[in-house]
Amino acid sequence: MISVKSERANRRMMTRLSIFAVAMFGFGFLLVPFYEKICEVTGVNNLIKPAAAVENTQIDKSRWVTLEFDSNAHGLEWDFKPVQRSVRVHPGEMIQIEYDVRNNSANAIVGQAIPSYGPKHAASYVKKLECFCFKQQPLQAGEGKRMPVQFVIDSTLPADVNTITLSYTFFEVKGAAVPKAGGQG
Repeated sequence: MISVKSERANRRMMTRLSIFAVAMFGFGFLLVPFYEKICEVTGVNNLIKPAAAVENTQIDKSRWVTLEFDSNAHGLEWDFKPVQRSVRVHPGEMIQIEYDVRNNSANAIVGQAIPSYGPKHAASYVKKLECFCFKQQPLQAGEGKRMPVQFVIDSTLPADVNTITLSYTFFEVKGAAVPKAGGQG
């Protein structure tokens, strides 16, 4: 039989363990606000609350630049045109525009777009991130597609440049293999 002395010792131990378990449970709940306060005081990013919107300091919101888009298909039976003829942007702001192209000939053709800029010195301020001009574009007979151009006008663009014309001319790439329709070629 269990003695009275050991029974009391067991109850005392059970009480202590219960208090310890409740204290640890409470500590778990208090950890979140405690963590937030430490992060707030130390200036460390708080992972619990989303960060406030960070403003891109590379965007020059004090001025606007008009971008005009032009297109040509040199010697090709292609319809090729920008979806928008122009946009206004702040230097430093990322922009995406699109061009539509359609092969109206009876043959599959591979084309390559070559960009040009007006004024000419503006070319070094147009930073392309994605462009259909980076690679050859195969089009089956009658095929059409929409092609994106994603770029940033460098915020160091001289103040006297208020309009930039971006023009693409498609040329046929002679001898390039055209992938079969529906295949990877």
